Amino acid sequence: MKVEDFDFHLPEELIAQTPLENRSGSRLMVLDKEDGSMDHIRFKQITEYLQEGDCLVLNDTRVLPARLYGQKEDTGANIEVLLLKQEDGDKWETLVKPAKRIRVGTEIVFGDGKLRATCVDLKDHGGRILEFRYEGIFYEVLDELGEMPLPPYIRERLDEQDRYQTVFARERGSAAAPTAGLHFTEELLDELKEKGVHIAFITLHVGLGTFRPVSVETIEDHDMHAEFYQVSEGTARLLNEVRANGGKIITVGTTSTRTLESIASKHGTFVEENGWTNIFIYPGYEFKGIDGLITNFHLPKSTLIMLVSAFAGQDNVMHAYETAVKEKYRFFSFGDAMLIK
Repeated sequence: MKVEDFDFHLPEELIAQTPLENRSGSRLMVLDKEDGSMDHIRFKQITEYLQEGDCLVLNDTRVLPARLYGQKEDTGANIEVLLLKQEDGDKWETLVKPAKRIRVGTEIVFGDGKLRATCVDLKDHGGRILEFRYEGIFYEVLDELGEMPLPPYIRERLDEQDRYQTVFARERGSAAAPTAGLHFTEELLDELKEKGVHIAFITLHVGLGTFRPVSVETIEDHDMHAEFYQVSEGTARLLNEVRANGGKIITVGTTSTRTLESIASKHGTFVEENGWTNIFIYPGYEFKGIDGLITNFHLPKSTLIMLVSAFAGQDNVMHAYETAVKEKYRFFSFGDAMLIK
């Protein structure tokens, strides 16, 4: 299958640069994957499409303010550091710019010395292993000095950092937000609970690989990045009960989808588990864990639009995206959403 089959024309002005004032005020396209029909509503009306006994699965990962600006201690040269993954203790895999200035042994200072780092190893493509030193709690220092690592297609500065967090974010460790969850408010979640819709939480820490372009011509040749996930015993039990009782499991975002499909594909049921997944879902994949999907509108030729196409049908999805462009839906992280039922 060719990557070009998932290309579409997207006018740049449709890429949402800032979030709406009201999270649930975004638009929602409801796509029926059986016949390709579409409804156009507001996100807060999603309660009309979820029934008592259904289960909504949310990713509770919390984005780290992982972009740091510092200086080389010996020269004062400006250095930008992006935290990717905690390796061991205070050692982190990072991306550094300009990488050529940072060699093993180089010292970097942040925030007038509140945080210091030593380069202890080199990785490919500008990657560096940094070991940090600080007083107190690392995440509190990071909250003070760091910035949200917004996706590369967002060029506007985000005034309210919490707008790139879901209202239910709690497990620190993500390099990017699970953006389908950004549309939910506490009030909307309460409304769903009152209707009898179950709310379940999983954790998948989104890596920057989610923004990596597919550089091969044939989908099957793409090397999918790995991300850490965690599902509790309580969530696994709830999902199995919902399925046994005939309820529908609706994932919020491709991250929740990849988590549930990783487990269901391995075990044939839902179990408590944590680990790393590099599952790559594209047309031809048979879904084993989910019945519905809420997701944002994704980049052309991305692994995310391939996953959505696997679930709803490639022709349906590409037609829906053409319609979204025509109807001037807002795209990507701060954009509008789609419910596939």
